[in-house]
Amino acid sequence: MRLGIIGLAGSGKSTIFQALTGSKPEERIHKGHSVVTVRVPDPRVDVLKRLFKPDKTVYAQLEYILPYGKKAYKSDQQGDESLWNDVRPCDALVHVVRNFQQPGGEAPDPQADFLKLETDMIFADLVVVERRIERLDLDKKRGKEISAEEHRLLEESLRMLEDQRPLRDNPELANAEPLKGYTLISAKPVLVVFNNDDEDETRPTWDGLSEPYEPVVVRGKLEMELAELSPEEAADFLTAYHIKSSAMERVIQHSCDVLGLITFFTVIHKEVHAWMIPKGTAALDAAGVIHSDMRKGFIRAEVLVYDQLMPAGTYQQAKKEGKIRLEGRNYPVQDGDIVTFRFNV
Repeated sequence: MRLGIIGLAGSGKSTIFQALTGSKPEERIHKGHSVVTVRVPDPRVDVLKRLFKPDKTVYAQLEYILPYGKKAYKSDQQGDESLWNDVRPCDALVHVVRNFQQPGGEAPDPQADFLKLETDMIFADLVVVERRIERLDLDKKRGKEISAEEHRLLEESLRMLEDQRPLRDNPELANAEPLKGYTLISAKPVLVVFNNDDEDETRPTWDGLSEPYEPVVVRGKLEMELAELSPEEAADFLTAYHIKSSAMERVIQHSCDVLGLITFFTVIHKEVHAWMIPKGTAALDAAGVIHSDMRKGFIRAEVLVYDQLMPAGTYQQAKKEGKIRLEGRNYPVQDGDIVTFRFNV
């Protein structure tokens, strides 16, 4: 899963990127943008590692990109589609909003800044949707067969965008299969990160806005310095500034939440492996995430819930206590499931 970091000029996107990844953006340039893959912290993986003593441990991962390296989005560039090209393939967005005083600059106005870039997203989508509707209408006039469902969904999207509403406000529309190829920006889930001053732990006022955005408050400059410290130095730093967990841990966890992801585990071939899948994924499809042969030859899933393994102490004891269930292909895998897939190809 990939998330794109966006924000107005001066919002501190590069600072958040460095706090999140421990890397300077210029060190991670790839195809015109900064890219880094981060490990998803999960204490359950650490416990399973101690319990099973595997030769290899694999954590779940997320990828973050910072478009155009140091080139910033500017609110006066509405409609410039090139600004959004890097984040169109992303599964979600991290919207960094300035909530700190710039030296000699204006006081922060997080709500206004958020709305500026939100308007840019809506405008960019409006251009795409209008063009596609025009193309479909032209094809229809020429006698070509068009998708009535696609046309209906585009018309519905157009009405929302003209009302200055992001498509994510209508999840059914945002996730409609016929529209996925357009990679509409405002349809993507958004995690809002308020970038605060070093001494400011408070969340800014968010008057008059609905909040499906799961906002996170981060003291970006402070946490960027934290990312550069050793674990021992970082522990003292966290205590001194009353930081319960690092920016990396909080932003990554909220990233998983806005993406609607859960984690299940496998313990096979002396390897503990964490896998992230969308909530509600069936066992058959979860098996396919590991390997296509598992999906093709699926027989059953043997499931042990992590919270039931802990009291038992060992996998063998949990099995003796009847804690392991047999589930079929349609079983929706749950967060924390430890799954052994039985298959035959």
